[in-house]
Amino acid sequence: MQRIILYYKFVPLTDPEAVRLWQLALAEGLNLRGRIIIAEHGINGTLGGDMKDLKRYIKLTRTHSAFKGMVFKWSDGKRADFPKLNVRVRPEIVTFGVPHKIRVSSQGVIGGGARLKPEQLHQLIDKKGKENVIFFDGRNAYEAAIGKFKGAVVGSVDHTRDFVKEIKKPKYTNLKDKTVVTYCTGGVRCEVLSMLMKEEGFRDVYQLDGGIVKYGEAFGNEGLWEGSLYVFDQRISVPLGPQVKAIGRCSHCQKPAGSFGDCRNTDCNRLFIACEVCAGKQYCADCSLLKATT
Repeated sequence: MQRIILYYKFVPLTDPEAVRLWQLALAEGLNLRGRIIIAEHGINGTLGGDMKDLKRYIKLTRTHSAFKGMVFKWSDGKRADFPKLNVRVRPEIVTFGVPHKIRVSSQGVIGGGARLKPEQLHQLIDKKGKENVIFFDGRNAYEAAIGKFKGAVVGSVDHTRDFVKEIKKPKYTNLKDKTVVTYCTGGVRCEVLSMLMKEEGFRDVYQLDGGIVKYGEAFGNEGLWEGSLYVFDQRISVPLGPQVKAIGRCSHCQKPAGSFGDCRNTDCNRLFIACEVCAGKQYCADCSLLKATT
């Protein structure tokens, strides 16, 4: 049986290159595929393979003093969902473009928002009232197009690095005195985003611990989430439970849809939302129209 694991940890690493070589040898030896990013601030990875090999990987990775107790999240999937194994050293384990602003300790990012377990999130909403708690999506806008928390604020961002400018916009001024809960796929982006938001003057900022993945394990589609979860591998999107409500709109016919296609026009190559009927189309709506008129 095969599965996928997701994990990260913000922790000081004195020799990221040595960690990279060790992780590469470890993952290769266990026939795992996926990506691992390492920086002076920590590690961030997603790997697929046989369960016994993933469990071995987890056990051996936790032998490193910096990664002791690191949380691993399990997801449905397999090795073939990743084309290869990629292990790299970068300035950041999630690219906001502000490595100089990120300070970490053994406890994680310094100055980030308070962490909320899924159950604690519901308790916070019960305490403060649904109208007084604002969900702030820490992902790219196209990810939120097929799934998000109900009523969430979604920024006009195509890349994670866009958040640095996005949260400075006047349209968010009214949120600075609100209770804001940031969320993302597995939690790693919110570690940095919540810190940046607090620096920008947002006063009461939380982050969903473990991200959407952990929330889905606890509540599936029965809670405050609607739609599907976008993932960065060949699965493209995954449901959090049965009977998923499609919240996206097919770019071709505008019918409800919850999955993506990949435009075959190499000059475009954009992801486009497609319903089951239009899923087999090779081009996004714009390129299909262009092709039809040429």
